[in-house]
Amino acid sequence: MTTVTETKPAAQSAKPAKLTFAGALNAALAHSLEARQDVVVFGEDVGTLGGVFRVTDGLAARYGTDRCFDTPLAESGIMGTAVGMALNGMRPVVEMQFDAFAYPAFEQVASHLAKMHNRTRGRVELPVAVRIPYGGGVGGVEHHCDSSEGYYAHTPGLKVYVPGTVEDAYLMLREAIDSPDPVVFFEPKKLYWSKADLDLEDLRATYESGERREGSAVVARQGTDVTLVTYGPSLPTALKAAEAAAEDGVSVEVVDLRSIVPLDDDTVCASVEKTGRALVVAEAQGFASVASELVARIQERCFHSLASPVRRVTGFDIPYPAPKLEEHHLPSVDRILDVIDDMQWED
Repeated sequence: MTTVTETKPAAQSAKPAKLTFAGALNAALAHSLEARQDVVVFGEDVGTLGGVFRVTDGLAARYGTDRCFDTPLAESGIMGTAVGMALNGMRPVVEMQFDAFAYPAFEQVASHLAKMHNRTRGRVELPVAVRIPYGGGVGGVEHHCDSSEGYYAHTPGLKVYVPGTVEDAYLMLREAIDSPDPVVFFEPKKLYWSKADLDLEDLRATYESGERREGSAVVARQGTDVTLVTYGPSLPTALKAAEAAAEDGVSVEVVDLRSIVPLDDDTVCASVEKTGRALVVAEAQGFASVASELVARIQERCFHSLASPVRRVTGFDIPYPAPKLEEHHLPSVDRILDVIDDMQWED
């Protein structure tokens, strides 16, 4: 009697899971902890809990509680500790749990973190990366949603990074940690769960190959009629507006700044000189803001190329509103398209 053995089909390999923005940040922290023994990660609930947004999840277990640890609820103390550790040869990465929670630490940032290099005539560096979950779009209440980049951009001595893609979340955090200068690293809260088809090992290899774009803007979408200049949480909104405008025959170019300080004027101006029109989109209020500085710089540098005044769409000049009013406060596709429609007639 012949026995027939049933052969089951080979199991297909599982499709790699998409990488989230938060996952990219977690990997950047892990790879930095592996690459440099002077890196330490600390802040409120970043150790045992893994952070409110789980960005530091698993780091304490993998690298030890002497390299990823919790602190008291005292932002000024956290920042002062980071300054002291950096003075003694460490490379701290600190988390301010929410954007508006970081204000008690601002005196340490403005008086010491930003000024020490200049105060010592370049002899002392403070390589501190300050991670700040920031911006709206998650239904948070006051003190949990804010757009505070203007305070830090206005403070000489700091670099200010704002990634808007999963790829940049990894690459730019690695750059911030390796930088000899203090970097304020804004993480758009509403992008934490965004996803992209990226391989972590490829990202790691890209970074470690030395092919970096530190301080440079990128053209996220090519266009010929209008330039949208934006960064961080407003990037997806700007790209959606560009898609909608294309349906009406308007070709919109989107420039993602990536870095506010340093600012890549060359990429911005090259785009505006091509299109002849510029619109700045940002979540923060418009008065005395990063957006207003961008408008001024574009107007000064590209004046003879402009077919219409430089415009902006921003949050309103009010304290951050309650969750039910958030959608009206933040720049939207409709608000952007309304301004673009106006600009087409301003010849």
